[in-house]
Order: sequence, then structure tokens, then C-alpha cells
Amino acid sequence: MADVKFPSPHESETIPGTEGWHRMYPYHYQFSTEDPERKKYEEGMFWFYDGLHYPEPMYPFDIIWDEAWFLALSQYNNRIFIVPPAMGIDHRIVNGYIYITPLPVTDQEAIPKRVENFMKRAGYYYQNWHELEKKWEDKMRGVIKQLEDTEIPTLPEMEDEEVVFGGKGMSTGYKLLNAYDRLIDLGILCWQYHFEFLNLGYAAYVFFMDFCQKAFPDASPQTITQMVSGIDVIMYKPDDELKKLAKLAIDLGVDEVCLKGDCETVLKGMQATDKGKKWLEAFEKAREPWFWVSSGTGWYHTDFSWNDDLNLPISFMNIYIEKLRAGENIDRPIEKVKAER
Repeated sequence: MADVKFPSPHESETIPGTEGWHRMYPYHYQFSTEDPERKKYEEGMFWFYDGLHYPEPMYPFDIIWDEAWFLALSQYNNRIFIVPPAMGIDHRIVNGYIYITPLPVTDQEAIPKRVENFMKRAGYYYQNWHELEKKWEDKMRGVIKQLEDTEIPTLPEMEDEEVVFGGKGMSTGYKLLNAYDRLIDLGILCWQYHFEFLNLGYAAYVFFMDFCQKAFPDASPQTITQMVSGIDVIMYKPDDELKKLAKLAIDLGVDEVCLKGDCETVLKGMQATDKGKKWLEAFEKAREPWFWVSSGTGWYHTDFSWNDDLNLPISFMNIYIEKLRAGENIDRPIEKVKAER
């Protein structure tokens, strides 16, 4: 993008509050000021700020997760499924903000061979989608189980005598570092699994859209979108659980308790009656696993889950309680959407 000049690491030193930012991030994330070949490549690409995933500057530690999807997406595009026109997405950082650019296949002679590989590999996934999706779900549940089973030790002032007399040869500090490595590795593995299906799903939708627009030129994009709507996906489950809890609170007559204030007040108030305790049972059941949903994009260590701050899900639930008390329908109109589809 030659008409846009990004501040170099040296130039950004003159911008108040940005002094030394480039020293906090890996060199390959920075726009080049010295390598002519790299600089020419960067100035010839269209870079845009990825505000959808990164609304705030990235902490240096959090860049681990950007590197994880930087790696996974590009690998699946270029080395696993061999997407014919695209190799992946390149990343850069300016003053802590993530900029990305798509990487097209510039060698037109290479595309036919890539098409051949893509049809064979992606075709296998499309033909065996349900079986592979079930396998994917098992793999992801396995990662979650490993995460749950990971023990993070507390460092003692003095190691237990058994370390000495049992010839353990291993400190608690080592176990802590090992747990840390395990957490990071599981996160990177999740990103690998994430892109196993993601781009193929997008590609299927693009192919479908292209086919429909050619076969039915008068059909609007919205009409075509409606043809694939109404599916039941797991990402809606946390919100569905809040709707169930809102309805249960009204059915049991404890909805007024839910509206009294913060989570501590609500949970304490529910303990006072049998009906409240019954609601609490459903509340606790919903928390595992559905309240582990992130309150943010998931790229920042500052993003917390509902289970970290129960005020968040309770406040959302109270919105549904107020709507139900006003006579509104809070259910997603799945059957209507399916009929339109």
C-alpha cells in the first residue's frame, strides 16, 4: 500500500507514548527500515488494521495467540489444503496494533497444480464432513480434558524431604515451568484444530454464493444467506442457558431476587428459600461448561470468562427476565428461520 506511510520503529520514537514499543515485539512483526527486499514487499501490499479481533493494542505476551493463528491459517492454506489462489495472511505491528494483509499466489502457473491438490484434499473433507467433524469434536474435548487435568503447583518455601530422600531429582519450579509450557502448547494446538475446518467452511459458503448468483442472477445476497441460516451451533449455548435460567426464575417466582443487585446479593438471596435453592442448582449446572465463554475476543489475557465474574451473566439474564415480564418472546425463531430457508 504505497500511498500509506507506516511509522518506522525509529520514527515512532517521536510519537508521545510510543517510545521503544518496537523493542517489545519480535523483529518479524515490524515493518522493515533496513532490508530493501522486505521493504519493497511490504510497501507493495495492502495492509489494514485488524480491529475486529484486536480492538486494543496487544500486550507483548499476548502476541503468542496471534502467532498461533498466523501460523495455523497460513499452514492450512499453503501446506495442508493448498488453497489455489491464497497462501495465508501476513502480520505486522505498529504501536501495538495488529495489521494484516492477504498473501495471493502470484505465480499463475502454479495455480493449476494447487487446484489439483485442493480438489483432492479439500474434496475429501467435504465428502466426509460429518465423520471428520465428529472426530474434530473428540479432539477438542480431549484438549479441554488435558487442560482441566493440568496441575499448576504452588512454589514452596522449602521442597519436601521426599524430593531428597526419594531421589526425585525434580523441583516444584520445574513442574511449574512444565505446566506453563503445557498450557501454551495446548493453546497452539487448539488454533491448529480451529483452522482444520474454518477456511473450508468459508470456502464452501463462497462457492455456494457464487453458484447461486450465477444460476439465479436476480437473487439478492440476503436471500442466498437465508438459504443457509437456522442452523443450531454450539456458540449459542451460553446465551440459551441464560434464557432457560430467566424462564426458570419466573416459573419459580424468584425473579425478583435476580433483579436485586450484584451476583453476591443474588446468590445469597437464593439460598434463603427452597425455590431459590432449586434455581441455584440449575445455575451451577449451567456454569459447567457454558459459563467459560469469554467476555472478549479471546486474544488478550485481560479477557475474562463469565465464571470469573458472575455479575456479567446475571446482568444479561436479568435483561431476559425483564423482557419476559413485559410479555416479550426471547426465543430465537428457529422454526420461522428454517421455514424461510
